[in-house]
Amino acid sequence: MRIVDVCAFYAPRGGGVKTYVERKLQAGAAAGHEIIIVAPSDNAQVMEAQVTGGSAGGGRIVMMPARRFPFDRRYCYFDDEASLHTMLDRLQPDMVEASSPWTSAAMVARWPGAAPRALIMHADPLSAYAYRWFGSMLSRQAIDRGFDWYWRHLRRMDDSFDMIVSACDSLSERLTAGRLANVVTLPMGVEPGHFTPARRNEDLRARLLARCGLGPDATLLLGVGRHAPEKRWPMVIEAATSAGYRNPLGLVLVGDGRDRARVRRAAANNPHIQLLAPTSDRARLAELLASADALVHGGEAETFCMAVSEARASGLPVIVPDEGGASDQLQPGSGFLYRATQADSLAETIAHFIATGPARHRAHATALAPTVITMDDHFARLFHAYEQIVDGRRHAA
Repeated sequence: MRIVDVCAFYAPRGGGVKTYVERKLQAGAAAGHEIIIVAPSDNAQVMEAQVTGGSAGGGRIVMMPARRFPFDRRYCYFDDEASLHTMLDRLQPDMVEASSPWTSAAMVARWPGAAPRALIMHADPLSAYAYRWFGSMLSRQAIDRGFDWYWRHLRRMDDSFDMIVSACDSLSERLTAGRLANVVTLPMGVEPGHFTPARRNEDLRARLLARCGLGPDATLLLGVGRHAPEKRWPMVIEAATSAGYRNPLGLVLVGDGRDRARVRRAAANNPHIQLLAPTSDRARLAELLASADALVHGGEAETFCMAVSEARASGLPVIVPDEGGASDQLQPGSGFLYRATQADSLAETIAHFIATGPARHRAHATALAPTVITMDDHFARLFHAYEQIVDGRRHAA
């Protein structure tokens, strides 16, 4: 098959979506499919995928001229529907994906081509914005009523797409409750070959704790992700500071983003919290994850949460909110839940984790690490679903 992914969230310096896209190119080539990523950019260029194997000869990333996204300058957004339709006509896909529920999905829905199409829910705007902004004042039912225009938009997309792909059960349940009929849950998985408990480095752990002004007997928590409001890093910092009054505790946050100033202010008065720049070195990230005592995450708006998946594959216990994609990944023995958005609940959960033995919890998490699904597992299921849709269309024709 020739699969064209209209990927509004791809950027060369992006995060989880970039990792997902680049692995898709590898998996598609290995399965004999041609993957073409169509992404918005501030300049037109075509990048051939650097993959090995696969009868289709790999794939490519086609960057189309577009405008910069005003709130995150790493990204652009599709703003020329006619040009996008012309590109799809030229590429003649067997299957089309849209990877954002916003304008680009509507553009793909209106494309007059005959190819079947799927919408990948890489984002959950209601959780990331509406529920976060208004959740302290209104129930989710009331917020959903106020944002009924968005639900009507999603139902129109559901009518136009053959499949709506969700990476976690909680999002799938909300979409189905919102009267979408074509929802399929396909967890994304972790990039294979990098994340394993075998990468644990006690010397690295001791150095990170020393940066936090603590000895090796302290507990080392790690947070990984963009500095964005929906990640709630200031809340995580507040909770770690509170828990640290009772136990020697260091927190290392790996990331950057538009909310960096607020994150830095939150951490400024606590020497036991250190901020590290994001890294594209997968081996270094894998070593960081395997060498901590637990991963802590603040965002309840995740559609999957790659950081939690990578931590679990590294044998790291996870401490995550009880809403969103991060919580859906939790298995008995792999970590702890706290009440989403509540710093006091997170502080209590961190204290409980320390009191009940981080080494014991890490041993449980290490035993479960091999059960974490990989991205290749995800893509095998995704491509199989696409083949069934394409074959069904051909037979019907």
